Amino acid sequence: MYNKIAHAFAGTLILTSLLLTYFTDNKNWLWIAAFVGTNLLQNSITNWCLLHQILKKLGVKDEGSSCSV
Repeated sequence: MYNKIAHAFAGTLILTSLLLTYFTDNKNWLWIAAFVGTNLLQNSITNWCLLHQILKKLGVKDEGSSCSV
């Protein structure tokens, strides 16, 4: 469940960043997309995700990963 939420959250942040950049004509919104991309890369290397820790503290149940083998 954590991976599903994290992927949806990352995708939402990236799309929001791109839309804000387009509609406000301010390229500084792209820093959000860069931050999310950096965190996704870091997660692929270390297998650690801050959002997973936050979700765990909020009491979200991890019902298994949809991406694990």
